[in-house]
Amino acid sequence: MADGDGPPHEVADDGEFVDALLEEELRQAAAVLDPVPDVLRQLALDAYALHDLDAQIAELTFDSLVDALPVRGVTDPPRMLTFRAGEVTVDVEVTEDGLIGQVLPPSSARIEVLGGPQTVRPVTVDTLGRFTSDTPPAGPFALRLRTGADVIVTEWLRA
Repeated sequence: MADGDGPPHEVADDGEFVDALLEEELRQAAAVLDPVPDVLRQLALDAYALHDLDAQIAELTFDSLVDALPVRGVTDPPRMLTFRAGEVTVDVEVTEDGLIGQVLPPSSARIEVLGGPQTVRPVTVDTLGRFTSDTPPAGPFALRLRTGADVIVTEWLRA
């Protein structure tokens, strides 16, 4: 396919396009002919909400929007958050470029940035407990920290 002035553009694999189109048509047909009952949908949402039932809730102990003093000359400082669950502290800086943070005491862990029931972005934690996410949260978000058998979930906040 050419635009007239330059080289031809590559076209996506036609087989993938046809498959995607067929899948969408089947989804629409199923929604009309055999819709998911509202009761079953609510049960699924309730079950998802309970999947971290044993998780510890990390309490928000510092939020720079509320607790910090303004600094002269700084017009748009990054948001600083501190969460605490037992002996574990999670410090997070929220910027327009993403998240930067550290887990204390440092340990091997996995962090997931939650943005809703279907949005989970895994983030790697280094040996010093530091982590970064280059995707800024868009709307409400929480962090899920997995350290061995322990699961810690932060409160939900708006970015």
